[in-house]
Amino acid sequence: MARRLLFLRATSRMQDLIVSASRGFGPLAGGGWLVDELMFRFLVDFEVQKAQRLRYSVSLICFAVEPESAGNGSTWRASIADALARYLRSTDAVALSTQGWLSMLLVDAETTHLPAIVDRLTARLERIAWSAGGACYPRTAARAEDMVRQAAGLLARAKEEGGNRLYVAS
Repeated sequence: MARRLLFLRATSRMQDLIVSASRGFGPLAGGGWLVDELMFRFLVDFEVQKAQRLRYSVSLICFAVEPESAGNGSTWRASIADALARYLRSTDAVALSTQGWLSMLLVDAETTHLPAIVDRLTARLERIAWSAGGACYPRTAARAEDMVRQAAGLLARAKEEGGNRLYVAS
């Protein structure tokens, strides 16, 4: 019942995907999707189910940016999410989390790929303090919820230990 409700809510929000594509990125423009948190949770669950059937990896990164280093204004998180989404593949997605971080869904990415991906993305952010935690199905998590929990926990650890680092579940 809960999955059905989540599916109905997510499909009723397909307009968010259209808005993302009209902002100059998305699968048609060569960048990742920028979606809301509800759609992101749906996509994570959907991709893990597909990965179970088709036997590929799905990774999730929780990524936080320190507001002091990101500039003034209330739109800094959205502009960073836009920037990150532009440099992801068309199969990937980014969402602004209500917990204060950005979540990235990386399709067909292993845990060994995550440091290189984060290095590539943070190089484009220039002098912004960041922290990140990552997890991967099937290597470190058996379910979508486990992946989210692992990545969020490792993000908290990276922040506590000074930032500008990525911790990946093992």
